Amino acid sequence: MVSPAISPMKKPWIVILCAAFIVTLAMGVRQSFGLFLPQMSVDIGISRSDFGLAMALQNLLFGLVQPFVGALADKHGAGRVVLAGALLYALGLVGAAFATDAIGLHISFGILIGMAQSATTFVVVLGAVGRVVSPEKRSSAFGMVTAGGSLGQFLVVPLASMLLGDLGYHQTLWIMAGLVALCGLLAIGVAGRTDSNPGITAAVEQTAREALREAAVHRGYWLLNAGFFVCGFHIAFIATHLPAYLDDKGLGIEIGAQVLALVGLFNILGSYVFGRAGDLMRQKYVLSVLYVARSAVIALFLFLPLTHWTALAFAGAMGFLWLGTVPLTSGIVGRIFGVRYLSMLYGIVFLSHQVGSFFGAWMAGLIFDATGSYDIAWGFAIALGLFAGIVHLPIADAPVKRLQPA
Repeated sequence: MVSPAISPMKKPWIVILCAAFIVTLAMGVRQSFGLFLPQMSVDIGISRSDFGLAMALQNLLFGLVQPFVGALADKHGAGRVVLAGALLYALGLVGAAFATDAIGLHISFGILIGMAQSATTFVVVLGAVGRVVSPEKRSSAFGMVTAGGSLGQFLVVPLASMLLGDLGYHQTLWIMAGLVALCGLLAIGVAGRTDSNPGITAAVEQTAREALREAAVHRGYWLLNAGFFVCGFHIAFIATHLPAYLDDKGLGIEIGAQVLALVGLFNILGSYVFGRAGDLMRQKYVLSVLYVARSAVIALFLFLPLTHWTALAFAGAMGFLWLGTVPLTSGIVGRIFGVRYLSMLYGIVFLSHQVGSFFGAWMAGLIFDATGSYDIAWGFAIALGLFAGIVHLPIADAPVKRLQPA
């Protein structure tokens, strides 16, 4: 049975607030996983590439099931999807606490949590938000929700670091499971669905199959997929391997926790700024500048002597650029195709993001195991950022004819 439409009494700020807190918890826990690498690799007896493969599987499953989860949210509402995802997320964390080998970690940390994240993060909740805000305010609203993920990173990563030091990773994973279970309560705020879109005249009724065909022949949609692949590579590589990279260089794992927390802090500002910029300027040009800026920041980080302060400066700069891609990319999808199937269509773009995350997490571990260094992986990250800066420029971002006035 299709759930009822979102009640007109449900104010947009309620949906935005609940969506932001869901992302805060789900993404905050997710961004702490790199801190578990040193303890778990020693205790379970696995290599960095084994741990990296678990994270890569997580990112890949996160993306592979996302279009289907998005379609379910479009049909039945975000609330039910978030509730199911929160329960599966908690189960995966508890399973990781009991893992005794690489296979167990791949199933729990990789497959279960990967599928759960597809139901508790950006794609599902942004679809709910996009339907209750006007088009001229949509990018800013998406930026606010995205900032929730950064707030979670700023708050949860230091908490995870403290708990790991005091309690060890087993108990820490149990506590993290309790946090993500709270997303199930917040699902009430994003429950329901609507086929209407404030501020836009109703378009010709369209089926999901027709929406997929429409997107498949739009060149700009595939360019967005290519660009978001790069975003996924950057995020997964840095989140998974930067703490270990800094530890290898003698700065200590505690500095890695500080860096990831600072990334989250600065991205609170960055997500809002880039979301707001998407309302004021052409989103594709803002995206192009953002990706090129990432490459410049990485290159400067590698060029300068590595110290505690340069690591923190890198975290601040990269944090400002961290998830600003989310409101801009989802905003372009909504602008071109409308919001009726936003969760599904953005879910496909997000799949590309997670394929990039797969390679960012796993390939960097393979490179390190083969060469004893992350230098080649850093080089890939710079080159891909420049590539993404180029591919966004030719995107035709006007609404499709179906959405244009007669």
